[in-house]
Amino acid sequence: MKFTTAITSAVLATGALAAPRPGLVNRLEARGVLNRQSQPAHKFDNSGDKNGILLKEGSSSTNVEYSKNWAGVVREQPPASGTYTEVSATFNVPEPTATDNSGTTQAVSAWVGIDGDTYTQAILQTGIDAYISGGQTFFDAWYEWYPNAADNFDIELTAGDVIVATVKSSSPSHGIAIIENQSTGDSVTKSLSAPSTSATLGGQNAEWIVEDFNSGDNMVPLAAFDTITFSGAQAKGADGEYGVNNASILDMQQNGVLLAEVEIQSDTQFTVTYK
Repeated sequence: MKFTTAITSAVLATGALAAPRPGLVNRLEARGVLNRQSQPAHKFDNSGDKNGILLKEGSSSTNVEYSKNWAGVVREQPPASGTYTEVSATFNVPEPTATDNSGTTQAVSAWVGIDGDTYTQAILQTGIDAYISGGQTFFDAWYEWYPNAADNFDIELTAGDVIVATVKSSSPSHGIAIIENQSTGDSVTKSLSAPSTSATLGGQNAEWIVEDFNSGDNMVPLAAFDTITFSGAQAKGADGEYGVNNASILDMQQNGVLLAEVEIQSDTQFTVTYK
């Protein structure tokens, strides 16, 4: 889960956000406006079918579930080798679009991770955020070993940039996060350690997620984002590589309204489309 610099929740409520300007210092000032916090997938049964699990037509995945904050694909069962040790995917930085004229900050996040779904005591995670407020957009790349706070990578992002996000664990207590911007040729890597003995990885889940995240106790309004395509989606264990076939699909739904829907194209590619 990801956290940024804590600022009062009143800022989010009023939508006050300094317009982003060139340069790292100014981007850091802009991103500090939100107390940005990911949450585990809040799943629920709103399908009318037993256990809220459906078979999505045209997909080789068997499970389709509903979440209020996650849309994407999760491998909820560990591999035959016992653990997942690497998760990666390629996707474009989305262009966030405001869903109303309020000027309130809206955002969307895309990331890959190990654990954090059925195994909730730790998560090794990296990805990007896209924000819009008052007609201005800005973007962040970040890494985290939950429950520690997240930190931002020093890398420039623009809507449409092609990003490769990767997390790898060398042991339950050590790993790395990598963001590559293939559009600019820049890449950043961070070595991470488990923040405590109770927050080591289980390697039980592999995830490729679009998220509607929290600021404090409130969800940040989800920005419209058209379609985010995850390609080269891959998880690794000691006994081989795994794609998204036969994994669980999460469609995002809030207040009875479908906000984001997943469609599988192949074992290594799927789309998340804003509805």
